[in-house]
Amino acid sequence: MIIVTGATGRLGRQIVERLLTRVPAERVGVSVRDARGARAFAERGVRVREADFTDSGALAHAFEGATQALLVSVDKMGEECVKLHRAAIDAAVAAGARRILYTSQMGAAPASHFQACRDHAATEEALRASGVPYTSLRNGFYAASAAQFLDPAWECGRIVLPADGPVSWTAHADLAEAAAAVLADEGCFDGPTPPLTGSQALGFDDIAGIASEVAGRPLTRTTVSDDAFRAQLLARGVPAASARDLLGIFAAARAGEFATVDPTLAALLGREPVTLETVLRERLSEG
Repeated sequence: MIIVTGATGRLGRQIVERLLTRVPAERVGVSVRDARGARAFAERGVRVREADFTDSGALAHAFEGATQALLVSVDKMGEECVKLHRAAIDAAVAAGARRILYTSQMGAAPASHFQACRDHAATEEALRASGVPYTSLRNGFYAASAAQFLDPAWECGRIVLPADGPVSWTAHADLAEAAAAVLADEGCFDGPTPPLTGSQALGFDDIAGIASEVAGRPLTRTTVSDDAFRAQLLARGVPAASARDLLGIFAAARAGEFATVDPTLAALLGREPVTLETVLRERLSEG
């Protein structure tokens, strides 16, 4: 049985949806915090069990009978994040999974400027130490994050952000489809995958032009210092730790950590990846 954690989240839900087009529902199980959110999966024959990465007993129950376990990374950073991932890895090993998969990121490295990438690197090290074959899906940076950074600009016409660098923005839907393809073809990648990226690396100077076309009016790019951006975030009530982590994204981009463009995702999809322009149009249409 293939077990997918976080199956009611933005990425996990789409992975399960696409996996169900490739394998029978009775071969799929999901681990979720609240089974009510996965009712639609249960109605289609998917095994739904409640578990939290903090509860070893619940994890053991959720992973029971796993042949493969896909661990969708938690929405936390730092020591707590890695601790939770290690608990899930231990549970998958104890359940007898013959392969563990994990949603990592293309910039995963111990010395990354971005805390999440350092966490991914630590989790990948835990996977290597587990003794079980593993696949680390080195996902491109979410295009949805670029769209979120642009949210204020649709109203004011100005993209006010720190200096950045090129980023291979990648759609959740494409990454979900790729994860499903890898799960359905067990063993096609051993260890970290090549970067699973969109077809272009774009900085916010480039994105300003794309966003202007999408909006039908000019949007200008204004660069501010890291300190000024931090002050803006704090003034809006963003916690200091979150502001630091957001600035880490721009520092990592300036260092070229997210600039690689790789054909692996397109090969898995059998088509070109969704463009950032498409993601921005969807975001704007959602209001």
